[in-house]
Amino acid sequence: MRIVAGLFLAIILFSSFHQIDNLAGTWQYAGDVTNGKKEAAPTEYSLQRNYTSSTYEGFVIEKGYEPQKYETGNYKLMGDSCLETQTWCVQPSNLLNIAIHYHSQVVNDTLVLTGTLPNGTAVEEYWKKIK
Repeated sequence: MRIVAGLFLAIILFSSFHQIDNLAGTWQYAGDVTNGKKEAAPTEYSLQRNYTSSTYEGFVIEKGYEPQKYETGNYKLMGDSCLETQTWCVQPSNLLNIAIHYHSQVVNDTLVLTGTLPNGTAVEEYWKKIK
């Protein structure tokens, strides 16, 4: 019985260190913390990102309207780091073609990206996997 319990605990411990190699799927914005101030996700619409193995497309989803693409980009996961570069944005953007280094982790079904933007803003974004 102790051996079985020990093996079970070992499996749980080792699985918690599993690193993902890409974010493929659909993730919905679930809020953030910006410079220490917590902000909930908007309720009038949702923001979604569709990730492939190395790129993403961001969409605004609003009931009664077609999804509208608002950004595209590239990303690369390296251990617990994510290097993200916005390559197109529907609005003028100070982040266009600038690589942002985030600490990344997936906790259950939520992607957490923590970093500092080029203007010094500290951010922690939450994205919940929906597909």
